[in-house]
Amino acid sequence: MRNLFTVDKKDYKTDGTVFERPSVRGIIIKDGKILMIHSLKYDYYKLPGGGIEKGESYEEALIREVREESGYILKPASIREFGYVRRKSKGMIEDIFIQDNYYFVCETDETQASQNLDDYEADELFTPEFVTTEHAIKTNKTADHKEKALSHTFEAMIERENRVLEIIEKELI
Repeated sequence: MRNLFTVDKKDYKTDGTVFERPSVRGIIIKDGKILMIHSLKYDYYKLPGGGIEKGESYEEALIREVREESGYILKPASIREFGYVRRKSKGMIEDIFIQDNYYFVCETDETQASQNLDDYEADELFTPEFVTTEHAIKTNKTADHKEKALSHTFEAMIERENRVLEIIEKELI
């Protein structure tokens, strides 16, 4: 899979302990708009997805995460690689946190089931929305994200999502 880019904050001890957490993200486009998860509480957008659980394939994790966060059911045969982004920064427990985010273009069937959100996702009022890439990027850059904006991990996530959305806009929409 191609490397889209790397976000390296260089804010860590280079010889320290390392924690790696790979994740998957779905790129679902309909009528020129992209499916995003909108945090109504902190007013930001992210692509649906999350961490890969032990023993899961990328595709299994993608199908599960998109279903949990958005309620949409992916068509397994439609899943195709788009690229990955590596994020490297100071960890919360370990010295270095590395996250490879694997992005896949995919399609859903037309039914939408109910979401199955984690506690923090429910607290943030995660809501699936089809929006333009321009709207998501502008909101991520200019909205008041309240106390969430103070987190260095949030800043890295917003940078990652906006840069991926810009690539999607050029290549897919």
